[in-house]
Amino acid sequence: MQGSLRRKLGVISSYFLRRQLWVAWQVTYRCNFRCSFCGYWTDRFPSENELRPEQFALGAEKLYEIGNMMISLAGGEPLLRKDLPDIVEALAKYHLPMITTNGWLVTEELARELWGRGLYGASVSIDFNDAEKHDAARGVKGAYARAVRALDFFSRTRTKARQKLNLMAVLRHDNLEEMEKLILLAKRHDAYFMVQPYCPMKNGVQALAPGSNTSRHLLALKKRHGNFLSNTEFLARFDDAANGGVAGCVAGRSFFNIDHKGDIAKCVEAMDNPIGNILTMTAKEIAEGLAKAYRENTCNQCWYNCRGEVEVMYSPRGLITALGKVLNA
Repeated sequence: MQGSLRRKLGVISSYFLRRQLWVAWQVTYRCNFRCSFCGYWTDRFPSENELRPEQFALGAEKLYEIGNMMISLAGGEPLLRKDLPDIVEALAKYHLPMITTNGWLVTEELARELWGRGLYGASVSIDFNDAEKHDAARGVKGAYARAVRALDFFSRTRTKARQKLNLMAVLRHDNLEEMEKLILLAKRHDAYFMVQPYCPMKNGVQALAPGSNTSRHLLALKKRHGNFLSNTEFLARFDDAANGGVAGCVAGRSFFNIDHKGDIAKCVEAMDNPIGNILTMTAKEIAEGLAKAYRENTCNQCWYNCRGEVEVMYSPRGLITALGKVLNA
């Protein structure tokens, strides 16, 4: 059995065994952008505190004792790590590593190397199909052009059908009408389209949050466009997320976060309250600590992809959709 298929089946097994199956691993909190909807760039996160590739390899082995996982490498901007290909290779031995990037630092050579090292998926963030608006939202002139170029590089350098490319949009108060244009942009680069709603937990600015009547529009777009990958059940709850939040968060049980230092928390927004560190904890201690964090979890604030796309898998319709994506990607 091919390694990638074996790891995908392992992720499915983790689901049925009620184990953690999705990890958001922030490889750095440094960022070269100044996004209006994120405050990470206002803080200083020294690079000397970041884990080394060999420490990622150790962490990957420990996580494998729990099960195969989807590991989303993010930040900050992960490509600020010159050693990111080494990190991808270390994680790909046991898991399915993906990256989310603003695209600025992507070159054709780097894209080819990342795929070759075992990258399972790449997501490039674009929020507006209008270059001027996207650049303004991301705080850097030329951000749109570099992101589109990154889509092209990732698309052209793929060598296997399973290597998945996404255009990822953050839904805000002012870009709902941009979604179809972005879906078509993704389609032109043989890429999928995914969306997640902005959450004020990121920087406290409520005014940027999307309106409370977006689900119908997004679901209609999904029916029209085959490359709109976001789970139907996930999209159906966007209105609930805007109207008081979605209860029943499975952070800790099914997904969790690891920060740039290796600290483990139930989710990215709980990084100030870690259960411990991946370098010092055993796999059993990690699983037990996350289980406790889940039992005490009453949060309903966000509806990020890392939560919603996993959580809807525990409904019959959401599971059917998700299984199709995992097995066919």
